[in-house]
Amino acid sequence: MKFERIKSEGLAHLSYFIGSENEAIVIDPRRDCQVYAELARREGMNIKYIFETHRNEDYVIGSLELKKLTNAEIYHGHGVDFKYGNYVNEGQKFDFGSMRLTALHTPGHTDESMSYVLTDLDTGKEPVMVFTGDALFVGDTGRTDLYGPEKAPELAANLYESIFNKILPLGDGVILCPAHGAGSVCGGAIAKRDYSTLGLERVQNPALQKTNREEFIKFKLEEQLDFPPYFKKMEQYNLQGPPLLQGLPVPKPLSPADFRKEMEKGAVVVDTRMPHSFGGAHIRNSYSIWLGGVPSFAGWFLPYNKPIILVLEEKEQLETAVRYLVRLGYDNIAGFLNGGISAWYMKALPTDGLSFISVHDLKNKLEKQEEMTLLDVRKKKEWDEGHIQGAKNIYVGELEENLDKVSKDSQVIVYCDSSRRSNIAASILKKHGYNDIHNVLGSMTAWKNAGYDTVK
Repeated sequence: MKFERIKSEGLAHLSYFIGSENEAIVIDPRRDCQVYAELARREGMNIKYIFETHRNEDYVIGSLELKKLTNAEIYHGHGVDFKYGNYVNEGQKFDFGSMRLTALHTPGHTDESMSYVLTDLDTGKEPVMVFTGDALFVGDTGRTDLYGPEKAPELAANLYESIFNKILPLGDGVILCPAHGAGSVCGGAIAKRDYSTLGLERVQNPALQKTNREEFIKFKLEEQLDFPPYFKKMEQYNLQGPPLLQGLPVPKPLSPADFRKEMEKGAVVVDTRMPHSFGGAHIRNSYSIWLGGVPSFAGWFLPYNKPIILVLEEKEQLETAVRYLVRLGYDNIAGFLNGGISAWYMKALPTDGLSFISVHDLKNKLEKQEEMTLLDVRKKKEWDEGHIQGAKNIYVGELEENLDKVSKDSQVIVYCDSSRRSNIAASILKKHGYNDIHNVLGSMTAWKNAGYDTVK
């Protein structure tokens, strides 16, 4: 048996390559899917089947892309009108090499959610692994709010049945293989540990301690999870089948003059440098989204109907930025600033800056009761656990929709936990005509390390 778990950083998406003898399968492939074809080639295997656990909301599925490369058959669950692939039925079995995969309908996260149970026929008939999609994670269970609040109780009830009456009875020794890890927006408290068994989850997973059906439903309904706007685009793509890439886009290296022309034609500038670099000098009206934050935050702000042009810290980061964007369906990446920000200002083109403030200076301002808007752009859960007295909370992803709550008449001081999300927020405020903006260096982490008080 050949087993590879492929983790897509940022999205914390997990996909799986399983091979036996000269045949293999892939579960929940990502869109930049050459990794699976290369694995098959290296191992001398033919990818026979592609399985989807559900219609994903947070990334573009790579099934059609991988089928184009391998001619493998695609399977997914009933309950959604997929425009591609084949429907799989409860109990349907698929053999490859000495392995057998059995389909298990496990609704709750979505109606069509499937899990897949792996058995090694060479060693016995007992299950070895279960691929649970977004039904069951390490330390968490799948969100049940995707169909809206009126359907959430029904989905939570279905998820309870799927976990307690279908997945857990497979056996405590069965290895758990979920579709996401820690940091994913598909769960609220996924553990940082990557590996687990059903037995470990039975005794350690907080949600699975709610063994009473009504308690479990109540627990799920009390979750407060984000719903980024790009989810709708992902649902559309993953229902109809996304455009085929047939390789990663190759953005053009743009001179400062050409970069400016793209801006004038309506391209959106995304600056992927770190906050301190962006603050020192940046192109006016840029979005500041540090490279590692692109998978989590680009879908909150970037439009799908305009080209994207990039400002990078290093040219070597281009491929990573492109992979992050195409996984979210942003295919129109028109180019990047060749030579970086220095090429721009060496041509005497206009730049903007962003002020930073230390936690000590912020503390002094608060003690002097200076007029300001102190803006906490963390999630409500983080805010509830402790914030700076006098702050107001607007999550960074929802800031553009709530600018009327932030006055332009006073200085705005923005913080998060590290100054990265707050830099996104500061760049948004800059784009909308706010001028007196300060990002708190180190934000809440530095505030706490300085020994300053928080309130709840």
